[in-house]
Amino acid sequence: MLASMTDKQKFPGRQTHKGAIEETPTFTPKFGADGLIPAAVTDAGDGRLLMLAYMNAEALARTIASGEAWYWSRSRDALWRKGETSGNTQRIVEIRTDCDQDTIELVVDQTGPACHTERRSCFYRVVETEGGAVKLVLKD
Repeated sequence: MLASMTDKQKFPGRQTHKGAIEETPTFTPKFGADGLIPAAVTDAGDGRLLMLAYMNAEALARTIASGEAWYWSRSRDALWRKGETSGNTQRIVEIRTDCDQDTIELVVDQTGPACHTERRSCFYRVVETEGGAVKLVLKD
């Protein structure tokens, strides 16, 4: 049923006035022209940024309904549930949105590593400069 619903049906009540968006109790996520909204994923235990992914309206609706993280893969052009093949699942603790509702934060209980490289976080490299050169340094 979710697949046949439009974005507006899944998330009705889009606000257009800036003040209304910032103060409304109505959840009206603002998807981009590509139909996607960025989702920052943080660990419920310590707040560490684990990954950044994208969601379409169906992924967001499934996440809300199931309590598990669903995303839209831009490279595969397909919907996917985190941990579907790896077993490294994300149980939703809280879903937040920013002030203008164009970004989602998923606060999760992460099972196993979040990154496909088997690291805890996808953000395991730090940008540093040395002698005028910019390089990446591993920092798990």
